[in-house]
Amino acid sequence: MATLHRQTLERLGEEICRGMYRPGETLPIEPVLCERLGVSRIVVREVVKSLASKGMLEVRRKLGTVVLEPAAWNLFDPDIISWRGRTQTFDEPLACEMMELRRIIEPAACRLAAARIEDDERERLAAALEAMRRAIGGDGDYVAADFEFHSVILAACRNQFVRQMQNAMAAVLHTSFDLVSEVPGGPERSFPMHEALCAAIRKGDCDAAERAAVTIIEQAERDLQEHFKRARR
Repeated sequence: MATLHRQTLERLGEEICRGMYRPGETLPIEPVLCERLGVSRIVVREVVKSLASKGMLEVRRKLGTVVLEPAAWNLFDPDIISWRGRTQTFDEPLACEMMELRRIIEPAACRLAAARIEDDERERLAAALEAMRRAIGGDGDYVAADFEFHSVILAACRNQFVRQMQNAMAAVLHTSFDLVSEVPGGPERSFPMHEALCAAIRKGDCDAAERAAVTIIEQAERDLQEHFKRARR
């Protein structure tokens, strides 16, 4: 169960992402914020510190706590990625930029994974693929299985820079999968592509792994476009 600090952080972070407090605006004074959120001053102060460390807020003398422009936010922070994904601020241009990031990182990551994957990771990759297959049939959570599949690949890269980015990439992937899975037939279309990627990585075929990753991302981009088209309708 989430702590009171975590619950309050999630609530205020999402409210900022949703636009309840606009960039340049000052948050309500501490007593008002405490009453509205139903927490103590200590919790509010710690939450404000956490959000300031993420680049979302700035405490200014004689002015108060100011909401910063999204450009100042730490966009690789997993919380911010998740909050934006759960609010209306996760719009089509932002989603397109997220897919561009996947194009930059994932094909190269899959290539590295094919060259460096170890036996236990091969088994975990196959198990995640099987979980995806079962989920399509109604037994399990497809998004969770898809997420595990890609997490194994990122870990198998054995690159310290990719490892540092793994939490951020995990949030990007989870948000992407959540959106794409809402498109009818999305999982069924992407599953054979994941089968091809799994086979290539397990065989150590770097070229095939890279091509399969690009194919998956291209399909995800089409499904994402369909998601926003349906949302507009």
